[in-house]
Amino acid sequence: MSSKYRQFDRNKLKVLPLAERKSLIDTGLIEALKPCAEVHPSLEAVAKELAAARDKSSARVLMIGAHVIRSGMQRYLFDLMEKGLINCIAVNGACVIHDFEFALLGQTTECVATYISNGQFGLWQETGQLNEIISKGNAQGLGFGEAVGKYISENKLPHAEISIFAKAYELGIPVTVHAGIGYDIIHEHPNCDGAVIGEASYRDFLIFAAQLEALEHGVVMNFGSAIMAPEIYLKTLAMVRNAAANSNAGAIRNFTTLVCDLHDLPEKVGTEAPKNDAQYYFRPWKTMLVRTVADGGRSFYVRGFHNQTIPQLWTAATKL
Repeated sequence: MSSKYRQFDRNKLKVLPLAERKSLIDTGLIEALKPCAEVHPSLEAVAKELAAARDKSSARVLMIGAHVIRSGMQRYLFDLMEKGLINCIAVNGACVIHDFEFALLGQTTECVATYISNGQFGLWQETGQLNEIISKGNAQGLGFGEAVGKYISENKLPHAEISIFAKAYELGIPVTVHAGIGYDIIHEHPNCDGAVIGEASYRDFLIFAAQLEALEHGVVMNFGSAIMAPEIYLKTLAMVRNAAANSNAGAIRNFTTLVCDLHDLPEKVGTEAPKNDAQYYFRPWKTMLVRTVADGGRSFYVRGFHNQTIPQLWTAATKL
């Protein structure tokens, strides 16, 4: 039995090569490592918590939105990964696209205003290769992020050296991709298989949950993800706390959370905003900074752009 509703025919689409797209950024924006003269005290505190978590083999989780990749922070993250201060990275689907385009062509990001006017937004041939990569990896039982990292690394794409996915794959660090169907430009393409996206991304969700089983004395950081990060963190934390209680493995209460974003939050974020305040609906605050650390954890919020906060965190970490 099939749906009684008509579906869009993707064979109508015209998918063009990326050579015909004007990209807005290239690898020239990727910054070299440079210590910061000043470091926010909260980032110094979190750097110490990361080092302690590493020494205890507890989780050191980084959750990011796509603007982190577009801010040129790759080398800072690579060094934190190599130092053992990050052992899991969670991303949304847009991160995959920017990382892959960077690795393949050394450039990424289109002007939405320009390309949506003629309906060409997102419909680029090379970017659509991701659907085939994910499908092949899924058939092998790989997670979404693992499949992409493996492909970039093993095929030695022209700019693989600045790929977060490739670096993580080579270091044995899981990058989990938490896709929302219809959110990402590769879902427009005729070769997109929604079942594959769902299966590979759900596998990553379970991989992420397994990482949080070691969250006691660990750290979870969120740079610029207002929806994906707090939501998957909330659900997986419930799962691992439930499993720990059922197996008498010990409570998961003593850990640290960090949120870095541009919202103008109060200095003390230990109490959530009232429901008549728009900030109440900023999920990282109430979820990551208040509710989930209420039973023994610590939380920090630092306001700033990613090219300010990530170098500061790295600077603090290099002093330990």
